[in-house]
Amino acid sequence: MLDAVVVGAGPNGLTAAVELARRGFSVALFEAHSTVGGGARTEELTLPGFRHDPCSAAHPLGINSPAFRALPLERYGLEWLHAPLPMAHPFPDGTAAVLSRSVAETAASFGPRDAGSYRRLVKPLLARWDTLARDFMSLPLTALPRDPVTLARFGLVGLPPSTWLMRRFKDEQIKAVFAGLVAHVMAPLSGPATSAVGLVFALAAHARGWPVARGGSQSVSDALAAYLTDLGGEIHTDYEVKRLDDLPPARAYVFDTSPAALARIAGFGDYYANYRYGPSVFKIDYALDGPVPWTAPEARTAGTVQIGASRAEIGAALRAASREGRAPDRPFMITVQPSVADPTRAPEGKHVFWAYGHVPNGWSGDLTDAIERQLERFAPGFRDRVLARATAGPAEMAARNANYVGGDIACGAASGLQLMLRPKISLFPYHTPHPAVFICSSATPPGPGVHGMSGHNAAKAVWRRLRQT
Repeated sequence: MLDAVVVGAGPNGLTAAVELARRGFSVALFEAHSTVGGGARTEELTLPGFRHDPCSAAHPLGINSPAFRALPLERYGLEWLHAPLPMAHPFPDGTAAVLSRSVAETAASFGPRDAGSYRRLVKPLLARWDTLARDFMSLPLTALPRDPVTLARFGLVGLPPSTWLMRRFKDEQIKAVFAGLVAHVMAPLSGPATSAVGLVFALAAHARGWPVARGGSQSVSDALAAYLTDLGGEIHTDYEVKRLDDLPPARAYVFDTSPAALARIAGFGDYYANYRYGPSVFKIDYALDGPVPWTAPEARTAGTVQIGASRAEIGAALRAASREGRAPDRPFMITVQPSVADPTRAPEGKHVFWAYGHVPNGWSGDLTDAIERQLERFAPGFRDRVLARATAGPAEMAARNANYVGGDIACGAASGLQLMLRPKISLFPYHTPHPAVFICSSATPPGPGVHGMSGHNAAKAVWRRLRQT
């Protein structure tokens, strides 16, 4: 009998398996696809020699993850590469605000009226970032806070809606930047704790940047898998699990799946019936003949570029996708240009680039024209650089990753109370009705992103049970 069986080889499933194997437990991991990766994969989607990330590409939470930083992943080929700027947010007049590693440079890009307010907001938290990140990403009761004072200070600022945080600032540029940061989790700007979302992304940029992985996001998953194998763990691919009886006997079962899939496999009925799935994305991967011709020079050197002309435009796009059931006319877009930091991702002189806009869950339309109209607003002549494109709407995203129910790449709506309390209101979110079955996907705290902390936290709950039994 194995000590633990893990189902799903995304970053959280791999991390949970590694954490258990590191502590001497026998572990086997089962993945339905032919390779490991989940939301951290790399494929040639367009033309030979162009290596694209079908989902996650930039990794502000990955490089700052307490779980990943505690593992020797660099020995297994993981190398973080940085563009000159972590993030830029251009505006229609050709200017841009930036998130730089330097707080001073970032504050200066917001203008003199808001520079001081921004510095006063982030500097006290940045000074204690490593401890704060560990405390924030380990909640709830998986570890006692190491710095409860800083965590409480962060909570006072972060728990209110982002619309409250924006009242600290005068100019619209910095408000648009924070609206864009919140929109990374596809949450309405007025939702609780959305200030925390924006702050975490800003602090992560100042602490260690928003890098890409050399060779693609698959490098993150491959490093975790190689380490797991060295620890004695077994990995079985092309193995779809439809019920618990499909798995070998074990003392614990850990699922890196959606709550709906877990309920179906484990026979939990309607236990997760109230869990909500959020908006989806329409994503385009591009092979380009040259760099994106951004009007704002800062955007040309940034790894990630947010596209939204104003806070109002971003808010309207979020409302359209999450509340009104329609695709926005001017989508808010997150774009990543990996080859700015990693030229090996494309043939010499060429580039890979991806962009996505938010659409309703399960939407079946085509957002290509709307996305490219937005890109042309900020990068005139963009279409002339396109060699090939690969589009993926909600159905294609769900087909690539079963955790993306209806195309929801956050594995559940990250809005309202569900942003913090997921998949159910519980002090023990990794537990399920069966004492030997656990869940470790992005449907559990701290939520979406390639950081492995949901798997790390769930592994703690598992090894405590294993030690007890």
